[in-house]
Amino acid sequence: MAVVTDGIRGALRIGQTLSVLGRTGVDWLRGDRPPAPRMLRQTFERLGATYIKLGQFIASSPTFFPKEYVDEFQYCLDRTPSLPFGEIRKLIARELDQPLETVFSHIEPTALASASIAQVHGARLVTGERVVIKVQKPGVETTLGTDLNFLSLSARIIDTLAPNLSWASLSSIAREIQHSMMEECDFHQEAANLKAFRQFLEATDNQAVTVPRVYEHCSTRRILTMERFDGVPLTDLDSVRQVTADPEGTLISAMNTWFSSLTRCEFFHADVHAGNLMVLQDGRVGFIDFGIVGRIRPETWLALRDFGSTFLAQDFNGMADAMTRIGVTGTNVDRQALARDLQRLAQQLESPSENPSRVEEDVNELLMEVVRVGENHGLHFPREFALLLKQFLYFDRYVHILAPGMDMLKDERLTLMH
Repeated sequence: MAVVTDGIRGALRIGQTLSVLGRTGVDWLRGDRPPAPRMLRQTFERLGATYIKLGQFIASSPTFFPKEYVDEFQYCLDRTPSLPFGEIRKLIARELDQPLETVFSHIEPTALASASIAQVHGARLVTGERVVIKVQKPGVETTLGTDLNFLSLSARIIDTLAPNLSWASLSSIAREIQHSMMEECDFHQEAANLKAFRQFLEATDNQAVTVPRVYEHCSTRRILTMERFDGVPLTDLDSVRQVTADPEGTLISAMNTWFSSLTRCEFFHADVHAGNLMVLQDGRVGFIDFGIVGRIRPETWLALRDFGSTFLAQDFNGMADAMTRIGVTGTNVDRQALARDLQRLAQQLESPSENPSRVEEDVNELLMEVVRVGENHGLHFPREFALLLKQFLYFDRYVHILAPGMDMLKDERLTLMH
């Protein structure tokens, strides 16, 4: 019965997709012709969950997509209306297969957050612990599966008909998107990520950082119940000062933990924007939301570490050397010319903003410009480079906000470059 239901949903989804695409075509014929990147973003937002996620993939992948599309898809937001609480209660009860009153003494009816794949509610267990429940919205996996199969087929057709359209295989990009999105729907995997990161913290005797505990007895593939953290964003300096006397030390703990995870944990947190790093009331740093993680080969990390240290030291020849080790190219790269272009780029870009709301924009701008310079010299970068560099640039911006006097290369408390 479930297979039949999924099949009907899949057919309806294909019809809905064709309807939206048709409406976009009719609007274009009638003269509504915004620039192609904006038209594509607006179409993606009308298509919903999968395409919003795809838009965010484009926004974070300057190694794969043209700058004008990466710029435009920064506006592709993943905030959607929350489902009615009555429907959420039924979903949780069905997933747990028992009355809610036997597990939770209270569930907050207003969602703390709502995105295309899931929404989050605060709650309290019958045993007294304060928790958050991440609830996957109904039909999401079927929609994603249908959409991603459609995209994968389209990419294979394009690769066959126009093999020279791009240096990268569109079908391989589609496969990476498919793997990333489907993994994000598997809350068992996110729970495993949380537990693995906790084990990494314990193995390294790291008591300055923590992650939410998972309550397995009330978690499933579509429901994730976690410890609720109370804290302040890492970029809110005034609030951080209220919970710790050493904002610099707090930031350094977060940075050292993340960089240590690159070599001592099976994955790294691939989205360390300020909303996912909290300073808790006891001064510890809380890492949350492990739905998106990355993995890195040792040689790629070594090259990126060298790029980071030379970037901070404004050693442009060193930056050029590291970039050629990270990038994939079929031609010889003039490293001196690349170094000169990197130096010009550094001179052109404005000083980073100290406004927390500008952090993500600054990071995306710098990331895209560095990648653009590299590609002008025949270098093409794996997506893991963009993921890693983006997290590193987040931390660089946090230093400007929380510890503007700190020298990242000389501070003995900071071990990430050693």
